[in-house]
Amino acid sequence: MNFFIEVILPLSLPKTFTYRVSENEFAFIKKGMRVAVPFGKSKIYTALVIDLHREEPTLYEAKEIDQILDERPIVNELQINHWFWISSYYMCNIGDVYRGALPSALLLESETIISQNNETFVDESSLSDDEFLIYEALQSQSSLKIQNIIDIVNKKTVLPVIQKLINKNIISLQEEIQEEYKPKLVKYIRLHVQYQKEENLIALLDSIKSEKRKNLVLQYFQLQARERQPISVKQLTETAQTSAAIVKALIDKQIFEEYFIQEDRVNFEKNKVESEFSLSVAQQTAFDEIVKSFGEKDVTLLHGVTSSGKTEIYTKLIENYIALGKQVLYLLPEIALTTQLVSRLTKHFGNKVAVFHSKYSNNERVEVWHQVLNSSNKAQVVIGARSALFLPFNNLGLIIVDEEHEQTFKQQDPAPRYHARDAAIVLANFHNATRANPEASGELGGAKVLLGSATPSIETYYNANSEKFGLVILKERFGKVPMPEIELVDLKDSYFRKKMKGHFSSTLIDEITEAFANNEQVILFQNRRGFSPVLECLTCGHVPQCPQCDVSLTYHKFKNQLRCHYCGYSMAKPTNCHICSSVDLETKGFGTEQIELELAELFPQKNIKRMDQDTTRGKYSFEKIIDSFKNREIDVLVGTQMLAKGLDFDNVSLVGIMNADNMLYHPDFRAFERSFQMMTQVAGRSGRAEKRGKVIIQTYNPLHNIIQQVTNNDYEGMYKEQLYERKIYYYPPFYRLIKLTLKHRDFEKLKEGSFWLYQVLNQNLTIPVLGPEEPAIGRIRNEYIRTIMIKIPGDASILGTKKTIQKILNSFDLVSQYRTIKVTVNVDFY
Repeated sequence: MNFFIEVILPLSLPKTFTYRVSENEFAFIKKGMRVAVPFGKSKIYTALVIDLHREEPTLYEAKEIDQILDERPIVNELQINHWFWISSYYMCNIGDVYRGALPSALLLESETIISQNNETFVDESSLSDDEFLIYEALQSQSSLKIQNIIDIVNKKTVLPVIQKLINKNIISLQEEIQEEYKPKLVKYIRLHVQYQKEENLIALLDSIKSEKRKNLVLQYFQLQARERQPISVKQLTETAQTSAAIVKALIDKQIFEEYFIQEDRVNFEKNKVESEFSLSVAQQTAFDEIVKSFGEKDVTLLHGVTSSGKTEIYTKLIENYIALGKQVLYLLPEIALTTQLVSRLTKHFGNKVAVFHSKYSNNERVEVWHQVLNSSNKAQVVIGARSALFLPFNNLGLIIVDEEHEQTFKQQDPAPRYHARDAAIVLANFHNATRANPEASGELGGAKVLLGSATPSIETYYNANSEKFGLVILKERFGKVPMPEIELVDLKDSYFRKKMKGHFSSTLIDEITEAFANNEQVILFQNRRGFSPVLECLTCGHVPQCPQCDVSLTYHKFKNQLRCHYCGYSMAKPTNCHICSSVDLETKGFGTEQIELELAELFPQKNIKRMDQDTTRGKYSFEKIIDSFKNREIDVLVGTQMLAKGLDFDNVSLVGIMNADNMLYHPDFRAFERSFQMMTQVAGRSGRAEKRGKVIIQTYNPLHNIIQQVTNNDYEGMYKEQLYERKIYYYPPFYRLIKLTLKHRDFEKLKEGSFWLYQVLNQNLTIPVLGPEEPAIGRIRNEYIRTIMIKIPGDASILGTKKTIQKILNSFDLVSQYRTIKVTVNVDFY
């Protein structure tokens, strides 16, 4: 009798593989368990069982498995079906999806590198013989490959032993960086309870003999009357011009008591009410409409202006679903956002919240995986970036996709190149399809999707308008705060009238000065990092280029070097031109670094920080910047598009957009839509508390339609105009786009191969095929690039078209001279 299992390997392979098992194993194994299997000559991989059967493979001799790694499935069938959908829709290999979905600690293979965790205390007597051998080997070597461990233990089946050591926290996988971050605690001071009554106060002041101490107490009263908010020890000592020792003496005498606030210091009165928050009338109406819409449709769009309090509505919805015992997935576009949201939701749901994204260590991710798998109370609400979509939910009730228009929801590299919003809608459908007993789960049965955004993407809004999705609109800001006032500054005119200091117009400088006078914070937005994008020789016009890519090098003043933002190549800033040796070198254009330096000259006393890819490399770098901005230690935050994403600071009264034009003129059909979204979102960071905020947009083109639409907050106008253009030029939502990218180091071979592929596609498809074109940046990392675009009309069969494309790609792969050309397929690449 023959018994076989069908498995997926974590390699970029399009098909599944068959392995032989014994009758006992066949009886024990279930779909969704992991098994260690040999593949190739000597490698071992962690494969996932997706089927059990009795049919022998015809093309190859089935090998036997090495061992079974799980006692019960760690992936459920819903997930496997969803993975196969992603693989077929986004035209990638099922192995890529499997590899992308599981935390790497669950995917041990013979190449994985393992090292010892030095912090953990190890009780050697509790280790088994095999565990001890591995532990001993790690004492003399800093790291081992799994292949070496097989030799040390002298048996093939080592993965379970390694898994046990990982669970005991004795070893960790190589790619982790450990970093600890504790938010800065600010020390505050208040009068002791017994002196809250007036008669005790007079007695207190009489009893203090020391003039310095008396002065300090009086200063405290003045401060309290003026500020009406908690007073920090630092603030008190500075105002009273005294030392911390006197404060300490008063604390010892129990006149003052000290306490710490880790949160934002304005919010502490509100904290008490937080647990019982109630929705405003507008929010409640929107909430009721969403519930009603879910009765009819599976997907609903909540179109609420910036700062309209969408998060509170989400929180109320999550409450409903948790009460029904359902799991909730909350997707965010940016890891920086999870920081803020986690603190808001944990206040409300405490320990029911789990977080899952790539800055978490492997062990933490595996822990969340198991909590979701076991429907544990600790993971009823999962907050995460797009990868959280792959967690093993088995009772999903609601998926919230916040800021659904964000392009970061689309995975670019490596495969699977999926779009988290679209994949989430399909995942919810899978959960709907498998409801065994709809009556039992209450009227909310199955999984619903709520998309939230102040500037929805055109496709989503089109779906909502054509009644495929439900639509709920929230027009007013929370607390009826008016929308920020937007003022345009014409840069042409300002330069002409010499009303500029560096890159700052006098209007912007005046507004910043006024914000500082009112003790308010400022955000400045410039979508370009570095000091300036071009360094040019004034004598011969030479601009230093990257040797591996077709781009000029960006000058970073902070490190005094020129860097390529595509491949990371860098060189020291030259003192003279490499071509003509002239010393007249000048920078052109500006980035966040230059703004930071100019601001420091204009306002030397103020604390200025920037938030871009260069300053947020570490695991907790976002938290550090966001925390100190919330605690008002930073006066101005200069940043790139990271700032545009739903961050909530209640003391920002002014937002400046340094140059609105560099977003508008991108060679991309979404440039106008993206510019509108970006500017509206950045503007929305202003005036989120009681006072109306202000936004200054500096532009060379104040009459441009998009800039006018941002000023008037006219989303509808932008939508109609863009939709009209999309229809004429065959773009989404009327056409689906598939982009093929070809790369090779040999320019001629690439040109020839891409032309061959284009012609075959053109002959076999009756729809528009464009290309093969050289993109704006035609070479990256020494590889030349060509792209081919296929436009599929709404009425054509998408599945049939994809099958044809796949067949043509397979035959392209069989042409021997083109085999070395790399082809990547990106479906809905925008």
